[in-house]
Amino acid sequence: MSTERTVLEIGGLQVEVVRKAIKNLHLGVYPPDGHVRVAAPRVMGDEAVRLAVISRLGWIRRQQARFAGQARQSEREMVHGESHYYLGVRYRLLIEEADAPSQVRVHGGNKLVLQVRPGADAAKRRAVLDAWYRRELKERIPPLLAKWQPIIGVEVAAWGVKRMKTRWGACNVAARRIWLNLELIKKPPHCLEYVLVHELVHLLERHHSDRFRKLMDHFLPQWQLYRDELNRAPLAHEEWEY
Repeated sequence: MSTERTVLEIGGLQVEVVRKAIKNLHLGVYPPDGHVRVAAPRVMGDEAVRLAVISRLGWIRRQQARFAGQARQSEREMVHGESHYYLGVRYRLLIEEADAPSQVRVHGGNKLVLQVRPGADAAKRRAVLDAWYRRELKERIPPLLAKWQPIIGVEVAAWGVKRMKTRWGACNVAARRIWLNLELIKKPPHCLEYVLVHELVHLLERHHSDRFRKLMDHFLPQWQLYRDELNRAPLAHEEWEY
């Protein structure tokens, strides 16, 4: 069945309301500008949605303030000397042109060398770097799964890497499939580990409930520190959609 979308003004906020075949209301605040979105059951009326949003206005304002103060990278132009991140470290991009297969390598402690064929434009350079990022992230996931699946007592049927606009990770509980955001390769390694554990725990508890938080406390006691660090990290330049 198709979803129904409306916009309500609640407490001075423009709130997008999406009604669909679900049992419970879910409220989210999304980057980059703190857009408020509510997913509600089809049978829930506007007044019930208003009350739910008003009860969480303080939390919504805090999330919006956090996004407003969060650093954002300008759009990467893929030029010599530009800053790029890898595993939480800031690197200076060095462009090398060579009549040879394209590649990326870390040089010294602060340089990321992007070797491309002569005349490669920004789009081609970006594609080469993104492909390298994807390979690097995919290499780091299997060892983490091997570590954490037996600890948590779950096993995924499949996993993948993709760009996601508003989430660091996602879990399809029914299919036992998890997705991790490609941007995680730019963050400190423990942030990747936190997101992976977060998604695995969803296989035990679907919602962000008290039980979910207790499970996270048990398996990864410092998870809230990692979450806060990840949320403070610079956001990539994106044309955000919801």
